[in-house]
Order: sequence, then C-alpha cells, then structure tokens
Amino acid sequence: MGVALFVLGVVLIALGVFVSVVLHEFGHFIPAKLFGARIPQFFFGAGRTLWSFRRGETEFGIKAIPLMGYVQIVGMVPPRPEDPDGTVPAATTSLFGRMVEDTRAGDLEHVRPGEEHRLFYRMAVWKRVVVMLGGPLVNLVLGLLLISTVVMGFGTAKPTTTVGYVSQCVKTGEAAQGSARQECTAKDAKTPALQAGLKAGDRIVSFDGHAAGDWASAQQSIRDAAGRTVPIVVERDGKRLSLSVTPIRTQRPEADALGKPATDASGKVKTSEVGFIGVAPVQEVTPGTFGEALSLTGQNITSVANVVLHLPQRLYQVGKVTLGLEERDPNGPMSVVGVGRIGGEITADSEIPWKSKIASVLLILGSLNIALFVFNLIPLTPLDGGNIAAALWDGVRRLWARLRGKAEPRPFDTARLAPLSVAVFGVFGLMSILLIYADLFHPVSLR
Repeated sequence: MGVALFVLGVVLIALGVFVSVVLHEFGHFIPAKLFGARIPQFFFGAGRTLWSFRRGETEFGIKAIPLMGYVQIVGMVPPRPEDPDGTVPAATTSLFGRMVEDTRAGDLEHVRPGEEHRLFYRMAVWKRVVVMLGGPLVNLVLGLLLISTVVMGFGTAKPTTTVGYVSQCVKTGEAAQGSARQECTAKDAKTPALQAGLKAGDRIVSFDGHAAGDWASAQQSIRDAAGRTVPIVVERDGKRLSLSVTPIRTQRPEADALGKPATDASGKVKTSEVGFIGVAPVQEVTPGTFGEALSLTGQNITSVANVVLHLPQRLYQVGKVTLGLEERDPNGPMSVVGVGRIGGEITADSEIPWKSKIASVLLILGSLNIALFVFNLIPLTPLDGGNIAAALWDGVRRLWARLRGKAEPRPFDTARLAPLSVAVFGVFGLMSILLIYADLFHPVSLR
C-alpha cells in the first residue's frame, strides 16, 4: 500500500508538471494566433514523436523525452542582411557561423510564399513581448491560483498563543536554528520558561503588560524584553496564573511574514540578538485570506529569484553534497525528480491526513509554477526572457532611429544568439544531471 501511494504522489506531480508546461505553451500559442502568426507545431517533450494530431495548420503532439514543451512560431529569426550592393554575403564556415546559419535556415524553411506578413520578427515590438511573456504569466497565475486554493480553502498551519513545547535548555548558534526539542547536557542552562514554571498547554494571555492577541505580538514582546524580569499571564486549566520570567539575550532565527524562519540570499537562516524564553507555539491549521496567498506567492518568487541569483554557489554546494562533504540543504535547488520524490513521500506517509496530503501536493505544484515563471524570465536565449530582451532591444533601436530622423533599422538578428542558446542548453543540461544525481542518491527527505 505504501509503495502504491508513493507512486501515486509521483504520478500526481508528473501530471501537474505536464499540465503546467502545456498551459505555459498555450500562453504563447493563443496570443501568437490572435496576432496572425503561423504555428506549425505545438509539442510536449523532445526527440522522436510518439503521438500527434493536426488541427488546422498546427500539429499537436507528445515526444519521447519529457523534458519541455515548445511552440514553433514561424519567423523568429530574420533573414541574413544584404550587402550595400543588394547581394547576400556568403555564409561563414566557422563553427559558430554555421550554427547561426543552420538556425536561420531551420526557421525560414517554414516560410510560405505570400505569408511574409505573418513572420514573428515583423510583428510590432509590443506584440512580440506579449507573445513571449504569455507563457510565464500563465505559470504565475496558475501558481497564485494553486497557492490561493491551499491558503483559503485548505488552510495553513499558523502559530497560536498556546504553548506546545517548553525547551529544557538554552541552545545557541546553529543549534538554535533547529528543532526546539534539543538534547540537553549538564552544561546547558535551563530556559527562562522552564524556570518560570511555564508548561505545555498554557495559553499566553499577556506578556510584560501587553495583550497577546496572536503569536506574532507575543513573540515580539518576548524579544523586546531581553534582560528584564517581566510579568506573564497564562491560562491553565481554565484559570489565569501570573508568573514572572526573565528573557535572556541570545541569537535566534528571524521570522518571515508567516512566522517561519527567514533566510538570506544564500539560503541560510537569518538570526538576530533578541529576548528568548524557550517556548514553541501550537500550530493550528486555519483558512487564510487572499492577501496571505499573495504574500506567500511573493515569498516564493523572492526565494526562487535568490536561488537564480546565487545559482553557481548553490550548485557548488550540491556538488559537495554528492561528494559527501556536506548535508543537503532542504531550501536549495532540486530537480523534478526530487520534487516528485517529495510528493511520493507525502502521499505515502500514513501520519499525514488526506486533506493535508492534497494541500501539500497542490502547494508543491504552485511553487513549481512560480519557479517556471521566474526561470523563464532570465534574459538569456532560448528562454522567454531572452526573446523578450531581444524584442525590447529592437524597440530601443527603432525609437533611437526615429528620434534621430533615421530610417527604421532592420530587426535585430536573433540568429546570432544561437551559440548562446546552445551554451545555455548545455549548462542547464549539466545542472539537471547534477541535481537528478543528488535527488536520487542524496535526496531531501521529509524526515
């Protein structure tokens, strides 16, 4: 049964990725068709065609290697410029030159006589931007929809003012970033909460004279009272008790908008010197608001952007993991294989209720769509961001020529970016191999 449920989780993630990629491509397909472009192919995957059908002038299908999807829009690459005498110069025989010309020839062979007006490079700049931006925006909307469904429909775990656990001793540094349930030694000092007589199940009513309306306000009062002996009122078994506690000053993890440990750009937990008493709150699953869903989506975007900005460093860390020199960072980059494995572990875990399993899978797919949104906006070809940058550069060149009273320049020759596209494909391929290896042999686990 456990294996079947694990496979179910992997299949659900795989289907979610398939749907996300297909909808991404429809984000390009629909505006391109509306603007009159000709689209010969709409495929999911790469390599040999497994199955296809034709609707109008477009062939839809699935290929053997489930790596990506693509929409072939005719005229992405302009023809080679003519010399001043009107002749077309001979193609270069260099490796990069042949690569450029092969890219140009492969694109222009689909141009049909009398349909030159349908070529992509002839579109207005804003139309080209809309077509290229359509795919990532679909992923953004889909990610927000999935995250909103979880936050507003299923609910998310939020800290309450009820004490769930009282730490027995004070841990500092890296140990303080882990679970509150630390093993204590005779050298460790007792926590202020333990000394004050706080117990699991106590509900904090007020701290230092400030009402504890929620955990965030109670936590802030604790952090602000470092080094002072202050009153704390708790409710225990229906009765209110007045106690005194002296928060110590120590390095503790900072919290984000949802009360979870905040991380810096490198993925490390942020810490600051604040007051600490040693209690962990009870987490309660409650439905949230659309504003909270927006906040969580924004945090996802920021997190993925930080991974992208520090990708070499993150991949170096993953490389050290594969050599057994470091432990895997659960907040680091992960391949689709790793994500599928996490989905399988969630659905196979007998301790997780089915409602929480569904919510977790939806949240994973929402985060994946946010990742697709951010990664596709990287301004490098063949990613959407690279084509958007090329279109905008065309717009800048046209505007500059217009301001100077010059003739409109010919479209930017995107075929010259073919070597860059090959290099980006190569880097992403190596990155995928590294991450898949790490996810298979040094996986991130829920336990």
